Amino acid sequence: MDPIFSFRSGPKAYWISFKMTVPLLQAHGLTAKFNLGGGHHNGHHRHRHHHHEAEAEAADFLKLFVFGDSYADTGNWPKSTAAICWKNPYGMTFPGKPSGRFSDGRILTDYLASFLGTSSPMPYNNWLKISEESKLEYQYGLNFAHGGTGVFTTLVNGPNMTTQINVFQQLVQEEEVYSSQNMSSSFALVSVAGNDYAAYLAKSGTTEDLPAFTKSIMSQLILDLQRIHGLGVRKVGITAMPPLGCLPQMSASISHKNCSETGNSLAKFHNQVLQENIEKLNNETGAPAFMILDLYKAFMSALNIRNNHPGNSTFEEQLSPCCVGSAEGYSCGSVNNIGIKKYIVCEDPKQSFFWDDIHPSQQGWEAVYSALKPSLQNLFN
Repeated sequence: MDPIFSFRSGPKAYWISFKMTVPLLQAHGLTAKFNLGGGHHNGHHRHRHHHHEAEAEAADFLKLFVFGDSYADTGNWPKSTAAICWKNPYGMTFPGKPSGRFSDGRILTDYLASFLGTSSPMPYNNWLKISEESKLEYQYGLNFAHGGTGVFTTLVNGPNMTTQINVFQQLVQEEEVYSSQNMSSSFALVSVAGNDYAAYLAKSGTTEDLPAFTKSIMSQLILDLQRIHGLGVRKVGITAMPPLGCLPQMSASISHKNCSETGNSLAKFHNQVLQENIEKLNNETGAPAFMILDLYKAFMSALNIRNNHPGNSTFEEQLSPCCVGSAEGYSCGSVNNIGIKKYIVCEDPKQSFFWDDIHPSQQGWEAVYSALKPSLQNLFN
């Protein structure tokens, strides 16, 4: 089955229908708690009676806006769909049931939010369902990311980066949910492009044309990042491509013993082009408004990869996923036509870096966050 996503223009009409198969922890100077669904900053809850009062108070709080794919999505796929992120055993570690995250627990978005000293931003699809008064009270950012999407249209016919930013733009410029006055302490996380390559290769794209495709991704991505910054976001963090060759999906053919050199070479090339473009963009902007979150280096560090081979690390299972299908044609979260589960979960997800064929486990993301953490201080520069 191919995923299906219907999108009608405008935030009020961000309604979704799917079929799906595809598809930071110490706070910065503050004590923060993980809050599923994006609670109020540090537990403060103020009842606001007037829109202008809400806007004035909102200026005091940091905001995190999130765009991209399943490495950042915390629940934008509706529960009513067949999305795996709403199926058991996803969410078994946190919060103890499926939460719309593509993992057993917390993901990159949650760790970054906690580092910044704020709650994980509410998924936009959840925000639409709350009362108008609550929307005014909720001024701490939003998560627009949707698993499976990319810079361009991918195998998931969902809201690509352009569409996600269009929704954000409407909230800023037309509905004035956010304004330039209360965006001085704002950050964005952008996690995107892996699904673009997956779609390109699935549609019989050639390796010879990959450099040209990378450049087309980069051209659009830079426009996207400029738009986010232009809407008032002070600092934009963009993820580097992780080592694609180390994903279980890629290492399965060699029994998860080594990473695929082909996949990692593609990631390294993408990251080189990304680095060049971000340096150029910061020079043009006249300030370090854009920074790369180096997932490639963080994954390799967490897994202690040398020459595409994992060395000793804190994970017993480094390249093998914790959750897998129990028979051919099934994957993590699969059930058969009479509801019998057709997947196997490892005994202890904390011992596995990867949760499924593509996504890290909560423990994996925590290790990635630990590797990223020294560089995250640059978000405040």
